[in-house]
Amino acid sequence: MQQDFDFPQTPPDNPVARYVHLTRTVMPKLARGEKRHWPVRNDHCFQRIVLDTICEGVWYDHIARPAYKHLSQTQALAAVHLCEQIIADQIDLTALNQKSLTWRCKLRLPPL
Repeated sequence: MQQDFDFPQTPPDNPVARYVHLTRTVMPKLARGEKRHWPVRNDHCFQRIVLDTICEGVWYDHIARPAYKHLSQTQALAAVHLCEQIIADQIDLTALNQKSLTWRCKLRLPPL
């Protein structure tokens, strides 16, 4: 179901490198395209959302910084899988962003 977006591929046996490539290059480039209406555009925002989601909370409460140097194999695989689901529009990035911001007590509610 994953589409080919003409981005260079990283070795499938290195999930950390794949996660970094997806969040630093692929997702920001897709976000700047006309077909995506994602709530974020920058690499660090994608990384926050993905890592918070796989940790089910603020990622740096669970993973030492910098995350890409401390991700376990299981966490890296989960991050790659989530990135691929977001790219394929199988998971709502807006909902994940809102959940991440809620965990961080930064969700901006609309004025009454």
